[in-house]
Amino acid sequence: MKRTTHLMAGLLATTVLTGAANADTIRFWTMEVQPERIAVQEEMVAGFEAATGHTVEIIPVEESDIQTRATAAFAAGDLPDVINLTVSHILPYSEAGLLDAGAASEVMDNLGVDTFAEGPVGMAMSDGEIVAVPSDGWTQLVVYRADLFEAAGLAAPSSFDDMQAAMTALHNPPEMYGFVAATKIDEGYMMQLIEHLSLATGYSPVNADGSINEDTTHLVELLELYQDLVANSPEGDLYWSQSRELYLDGKAAMVIWSPSILDELGGLRDSAPVTIDDDPMTTALAEMTGFSTVISGPGNADGAAYADVRYLGISADANTSVAQEFVEYVMSEGYSQWLSQAPEGKFPVRRGAEAGDTSFEMAWAGLDVGVDRKAPLGDIYPQSVIDDIVEGLSVGDRWGVADGQLATASKIVNSQVMSRVIREMTDGDLTVQEAADKIVAEHMALDL
Repeated sequence: MKRTTHLMAGLLATTVLTGAANADTIRFWTMEVQPERIAVQEEMVAGFEAATGHTVEIIPVEESDIQTRATAAFAAGDLPDVINLTVSHILPYSEAGLLDAGAASEVMDNLGVDTFAEGPVGMAMSDGEIVAVPSDGWTQLVVYRADLFEAAGLAAPSSFDDMQAAMTALHNPPEMYGFVAATKIDEGYMMQLIEHLSLATGYSPVNADGSINEDTTHLVELLELYQDLVANSPEGDLYWSQSRELYLDGKAAMVIWSPSILDELGGLRDSAPVTIDDDPMTTALAEMTGFSTVISGPGNADGAAYADVRYLGISADANTSVAQEFVEYVMSEGYSQWLSQAPEGKFPVRRGAEAGDTSFEMAWAGLDVGVDRKAPLGDIYPQSVIDDIVEGLSVGDRWGVADGQLATASKIVNSQVMSRVIREMTDGDLTVQEAADKIVAEHMALDL
C-alpha cells in the first residue's frame, strides 16, 4: 500500500521507541561540493537524523570524479548508500549493476510517480523500472525580449518558424541582433545549443540500436536553422559570454541560455550586470523578458526541451531501507532545503506532495536567488513565467535517453564533430548538404 508523503513526520516517535540500537549510519556522495551548499545539506541531514535516529555521512565528490570513484568503490564492494548523479550516469550505472533499481522504483511508488515531472522520470526508465529518483533539474531557455516581440506582433519563439520570423523582423545590427549563436567550437556551449535545437527537429545522431543515424533529412533542417541563427548574430567566435553580455546590454532579441541567467536579469550579480541603462541593479530587463522552454521543429511538432537532471541513486551495496528513508526525506520534508542550494539551477522535479499539488514549486519560487544581492524568483517574475519554466521539465530530453543510448550519445557530444563541421558550413566552406554528409561520415568513424 502506498505510504503518504508525511511518512517521515511519524518516524521520530518510532525511533524513540525502538532506541538507538536500531539506528544506522549511511554514506551519501554529493556533487554539491561548495562549502555553502554542504552547509545546507548538513542542516537537511540534521532534520533527517532528528526524525529517524539514523545518521548520514556527507561525502563531497566532484562531478568529474564520480566515474573513477564509483568504478573503484564498486569493484571493492564499498559503494556509498546514496549517490547524487547526473542523467548521464544513471542508465550506464544501472546496467553495470551499481544501482538498485528496485529500491529506487519502490521509493517512487511511495512518493507517487504522478507527483514528478514526466521528462525526468522517463529519462530514468529501464526495463520497466525507475533506476534512480529525480531530485532536481533545469531546462535550457530561449530568452527573448517579450516587449519587442509584442510591439512587432510576433509570436513567442517556441518554434523554428517563430524564431526565424523574429530574426527577420528584429535583426538590425549593430543596435540589435536577432540572435547570438554559438560559433566557438571548443566551448561546450555550442554543442549544448546544437543538441537543444536538434531535439526540436526529431534528429538524433544515434539510432535506437546504437548505430549512427545516416538519415540526413532532419539533420539538414537543423543545419539550415543554425545557418540562419549565425547570419543574424555578430561575427566572430561566439559562446555563452557574448550571448549573455549582449542580451544584458539590450542588443540581442533572443539568446538560448541556462536558467542561471534568471538572477542576472534581476540585477543580482555584479559580475554580470544589466547594462541597458545606468542602473546595474534594475529589474527592468527581467520585466521585458520572456522565456520559451519548449521548441518545436519540422520533425517534432510537440516540441522538446534540453534538460539537465540530477538524481539520487540507491547503490547496490546500500543499507537499502535506511537509504530509501533518506531519499524519501530529501524529496519531501527536506525538499525545499535541497532546492535552496541553488534555486536558479535546481528546478523542482516534484511539484507537490500529491498529484495536482504545487506546494514544492511555490516554496521554490520563494527561495532567494542571487550572488551579490538576494531576492526570491517570485519577486522578479510573475507566477505564469515560473509555471512555464518548471513545466519545461515535463518534456525535457537528451540524445539517446529514450533508447538507452545516452552513453553513445555522450561520446558523440564530446567529440564535437557537429560543432566543427557546422562552423565550416557557416564560414562558407561547406554547403548544408555537404555538412550533413560530413557529420554522418565523421560520426561513423568515431570509436563508439
